[in-house]
Amino acid sequence: MFTQRRQNFRDAMGPGDVAIFLGAGLVTRSRDTEFPFRQESDFHYLTGFDHPHAMALLRTDDGPAYTLYVEPRDRSMEIWTGFRPGTEGALSDYGADCAKTHQEFLSDLPDLVSGAERIFHILGRDAAVDARITESLEALHLRSRQGQSAPDQIVDPRSILHEMRLFKEPEELDIMRRASDITREAHCDAARRMCEVENEYELQAIIEFAFRRRGASGPSYTTIVGSGANATVLHYVKNDCPLQPGDLVLIDAGCELEGYASDVTRTFPVGGRFEGPQRALYDVVLQAQLAAIEACQPGNNLGSIHDLTVRTLVEGLIELGLLEGDVDERVADESYRRFYMHNTSHWLGLDVHDVGNYRKGEEHRPLEPGMVFTIEPGLYVASDDEQADPRFRGIGVRIEDDIAILEDGYENLTAAIPKHPDALEELAKEG
Repeated sequence: MFTQRRQNFRDAMGPGDVAIFLGAGLVTRSRDTEFPFRQESDFHYLTGFDHPHAMALLRTDDGPAYTLYVEPRDRSMEIWTGFRPGTEGALSDYGADCAKTHQEFLSDLPDLVSGAERIFHILGRDAAVDARITESLEALHLRSRQGQSAPDQIVDPRSILHEMRLFKEPEELDIMRRASDITREAHCDAARRMCEVENEYELQAIIEFAFRRRGASGPSYTTIVGSGANATVLHYVKNDCPLQPGDLVLIDAGCELEGYASDVTRTFPVGGRFEGPQRALYDVVLQAQLAAIEACQPGNNLGSIHDLTVRTLVEGLIELGLLEGDVDERVADESYRRFYMHNTSHWLGLDVHDVGNYRKGEEHRPLEPGMVFTIEPGLYVASDDEQADPRFRGIGVRIEDDIAILEDGYENLTAAIPKHPDALEELAKEG
């Protein structure tokens, strides 16, 4: 899989080009401790190499097609931080044609860029690498009278690579299905055990325990557990408030499995039953989400799906009395944004907000097989919104699923996670 991806990228390069990719390093958490290592997504996509301080080089000139620069084997360091594949493993386990230690990378750069037609490299990520490339190019220009030539372009490789990543391969979809199943178990565990706990962070612990128990590396983003009015804060992550019977709790949580993210939101009744205004607002969001999912067909686009979602939500808001007047007028004046202020969808993959252009030119790009994205409408009535009906103040609802486009339609990867209000109340009864 990784070999084919590298070949596909090299096929998109021109003759005599060199592409440089930098892996992630360790990031300090505090003083002398680091955050858990997570490989840079583009680097993972091309190499599968899951160790820090690595660099990859792809070439279409006369040099090795794929060179991997890695940390060398070091018994004393491996006692402290774990196994390193070293240059030996880079060759035998990761398919490199040539392997060197990462300390050699900067000293090799002048020779690597000398004679190249173009350099594919993302500027601004590593000052030392950028400076070395600039110095090397300047030196080559100064030696032009001796017949040496310098590359005339530094090209951002993401224009090629992110288009590749947008279309998921069958192996990627299989991983994302497994991640969805782990996420199903986590959300169901939270619903069943809600009666046992008293605080938002306890639900977070239940969810993230389920992720780890099933082999995920952990959450793919900071878990959101927002109860009561906290559910109206889109990226609420403090998760430190008590759960109150009669409130709703919005849980936005997905796992990361083999680098791939799931992203799911469900909104549960803390006391096991949706009360009148809660159920009314929930039903509007659910209706909008179901309509949006049915519109996920090849050839449609995320812009049209968002417009459909907005219209369905506005119709519901008018029926509930949270908006007044004509549906077309409220859509046009965007007064609905008091209650729905975000987009309906984003790409999903190695990053939870995954890469890929949403438009082709001025137009929304058509959906094609292999694309994966979220459908996540919501309604949020702020507790201090004095213009809103008091019955709805402090209620937030979001429902989110992960959708893959197929040749003949779509697959809801997270369909097995209950979301009908009756099903959610049944889950609570099981607890």
